[in-house]
Amino acid sequence: MSPNVVESLFLKFSVDKLGELMNRVDACLGKLTQEQIWARGAENENAVGNLVLHLTGNVRQWIVSTLGNNPAPRDRDGEFNARQGPGAAELSKGLRGVLEQAQTVISGLDADSLTRMYEVQSCRVSGVEAVYHVVEHFAEHTGQIIFITKMLTGSDLEFYGHLRQPRETSPR
Repeated sequence: MSPNVVESLFLKFSVDKLGELMNRVDACLGKLTQEQIWARGAENENAVGNLVLHLTGNVRQWIVSTLGNNPAPRDRDGEFNARQGPGAAELSKGLRGVLEQAQTVISGLDADSLTRMYEVQSCRVSGVEAVYHVVEHFAEHTGQIIFITKMLTGSDLEFYGHLRQPRETSPR
């Protein structure tokens, strides 16, 4: 397998995985009320709204700003300090917009940009590490958003419903 094939597989999987995770965040936001989006169980916990703001800032900083060479300011502390804010539609629109920019950047990366070293949040990382970090980070917080949504709504989000065995009908 040539390096270009591996590079292409990595980039495509990263773009596709981010899209899948975004759809799960959207599904969660669609089940929550404004109050639930900003609810915290305790002061040291994050609300779903905080996590979405944080993902938006993280993706923008690591991919759009750094790998895409499109510097933008970030207020990381503000992402976590917010106690109220936008509703589901606005949070989703903001995250999806940044994610689409990031997917464009990721899709356009080549071997040079993947092996180049970058400075992000006082860390020196390669392009590969930056992409991997963002996908991993997005997945971790999506899992938290899913867990919070299930706790607040008591609903099964059916992300893997297609894997359930059909129920056998009992003879009458």
